[in-house]
Formats: sequence, C-alpha cells, structure tokens
Amino acid sequence: MRRSVVITGIGTVVPGGPGKRDFWDAITAGKTSTQRISFFDPSPFRSQLAAECDFDPSAAGLTPREIRRMDRAAQFAVACARESLADSGLAAGEPEPHRLGVTIGTAVGATMSLDREYAIVSDRGREWHVDPAYAVRQLYGYFVPSSFASEVAWDAGAQGPVGVVSTGCTSGLDALAHACEVIREGAADVMVAGATEAPISPITAACFDAIKATSPRNDDPGTASRPFDRTRNGFVLAEGAAVLVLEELQHARRRSAHIYAEIRGAASRSNAFHMTGLRTDGAEMAEAIRAAMAEARVAPEDIGYVNAHGSGTRQNDRHETAAFKRALGGHAHRTPVSSIKSMVGHSLGAIGSIEVAACALAIEHGVIPPTANLHASDPECDLDYVPLTAREKKLDTVLTVGSGFGGFQSAMILGRPQPH
Repeated sequence: MRRSVVITGIGTVVPGGPGKRDFWDAITAGKTSTQRISFFDPSPFRSQLAAECDFDPSAAGLTPREIRRMDRAAQFAVACARESLADSGLAAGEPEPHRLGVTIGTAVGATMSLDREYAIVSDRGREWHVDPAYAVRQLYGYFVPSSFASEVAWDAGAQGPVGVVSTGCTSGLDALAHACEVIREGAADVMVAGATEAPISPITAACFDAIKATSPRNDDPGTASRPFDRTRNGFVLAEGAAVLVLEELQHARRRSAHIYAEIRGAASRSNAFHMTGLRTDGAEMAEAIRAAMAEARVAPEDIGYVNAHGSGTRQNDRHETAAFKRALGGHAHRTPVSSIKSMVGHSLGAIGSIEVAACALAIEHGVIPPTANLHASDPECDLDYVPLTAREKKLDTVLTVGSGFGGFQSAMILGRPQPH
C-alpha cells in the first residue's frame, strides 16, 4: 500500500507579507507587490522593477552570526522552515532525527552574495585577475547551493535524507515531489521541503534584459505583471521562499495534526527543444499533467482549480493554455485558472513551492486567488483566468504547474484531506 503524503505546516517569506497569514491575505485581496528595485540602482537596465520581500532577518529570529554566514536566500529558507515546523505542531525531537529529512530547491543559488563578492574582489570589475584576499570566509558556502539544505537541516536537527533540487523555475515543485518520494519509499516520516530564491541583483537583471524576458513597464510597476492579458510584455523578477512540512498521513493522524492538503500526484517532463523557447502546442506540459493525474487517480473533470505558471510572457501563457486544453479536454473551459505571479512576481526556483502553499491554502479556505492586472485577455488565452477578484469555491482537487528554462515542465495534484 502506497504511503500517502500530506502538508501539515506552511512557512513563507513572500513579497506582500513575511508569513503565511500576510501572504494569503495579500493574494486573496489582489494586492500587487511589484515596485522599482531598491537593492541597487536599476537605471542602466531595460527592466527596473521587481517584487522584493519586506524581510528583517533579526525579526525572523536569526542571530548576527547566522546573518553574517548565510546568503539572503538561505536566510529565507531557515526562516520559512522555522515557521513551517511551528505551524505543524511537531514537538521537539519529533520525529526521531534520522526520520526527519530536508529537500530545498533553488534555480540560481546565492546570487546576491556572489554578485556582491565578485564586485569586491574584482574592484567592481576593473581587475581581470581578482584578489581573493578581499573575499569573505563564507564564499565557498555561496558557491554550493547545498549550503541551503545544510542550514535548514542543522537548524531543524534533521539527520535523515537531505539534498537540493535545481531544475530551473520548476525547482520548487520538483523539490516537493522528491520529498514526497522519500516519504513514500519509507526513508523518512517527515520532510521539511520547499524552495528559496533571492536573485534580485545586477547580474540577474542583465541576464534577463539580454533576452528581453522581463517587463520594461517601469512607469507603472504595480501593474507590470499581467499574465494572460493582451498588453503583457514580460515577467517581473521576484524573490521569496516557501518551506512546507510534508508528513506521512498515518504519522500525522497519530498526533492529530492539522492537515492542509494531500499531495496526490506529481510528474515532470522535458520538451528537449530549446533553452528558453516553448513549443506552441504545450504537449510536454500536457503529458506532465496527465501523468500527475494518473498517479493521483483523478480525471480531468475532478480538477476544480488550476494554479497556472502564468509568468506573463506571450509564449508561456499561450503554451500552457494549450497544455490545459490538451490535458483536460473540454473541462479546461469550465475550470478556473489563475496566476499569483501577477501579485508576487516570478521568484524563479522558489515560485513552485510558493504556489503549492497558495494551493493548499485555497483548499483550506475555499477561495481561489485572482489574476491581478487582467483587464483584456489575449484572444489565444480563452479560459477562465479569475480576473482581478478572488472567487469563493469549495475545492477538492487542485492542479498546479511549472515551466522552466531548459525545457522543464512539472505538474502536481493536491487534494482535500480525506476523513479518517
């Protein structure tokens, strides 16, 4: 008998709110958190906006030594893990350390710290031969994304399976899917899993400027992220994190834990096509959706809501609209779809876990977050994208998807917890 995996704790650091409650209130209110970049002078760049987190590491309980040691993304992960574990109600020492594991996803690792340190050791790029004497002692930890998982494991006392998943912008979904498999195979009873990203730096801005992927709507940052709208012109870069407590169902029931949702199925496919391009027919994403539904043993008509990747680029919005139609058939036109990236931006590898947190809360509260800034749909995007205003609806089964550079396409099915 397959072990079932449920979500019993949620922790978030997201633009618009530092914790789970503020995050949920912001996205259901349709509140956008995109603004002009404040971390550095963005004037030289085509796109000068981002969704930044209002995050105080000291207020989050991190010590001065931890703050000095950790990249901002690692700080997010540890803060989220602490919130999630507290939310789960797990007692100290529960489960036994070797039955507790960690999986953290990230696409670009310690970008902010690496960008800062390169600027220092190269004298802001003036020196071709850099001087390592000016680098901080923590530089090695910035180079290896495994440090994110290590920090969370040390903080949580996890001695079970620990690792990092890095599959571009599907990292957050794929990290949770991997954590589910660890529990199902019996290697752990509880996994602290999610993803983190703090990519808002000059190097990231330059990279996305080069391929014109990010929105240049600098005169109106609050409305720049416009998934499925005919006036959209790119995504809005963001930072953030979400870490969840995943638990074997019977383990959760024995301690009478609160269960947000069950993760019933997940799948990933590659388009083997182009580093940044997408096929117009959405075939690979559709196949990932079908495989996730098969694992979850649900039919298209069971899906009550789709959390879209919804990045706000023309090729992505059309690609996944086509994928929903291929995978769900006629039911796609009867299924509400929305994108929270319209409000919190696109935090690269972290967004998949943030969106799973949103889906779990949508099931919990019976509310579908809206797609903000959607006033005039692209004629090729002709589904029900829940424009502007949240919608009340009892949700039993939810689909969430992700799409990433490199051709990654991932899907996950969440369901309402089954009664005892």
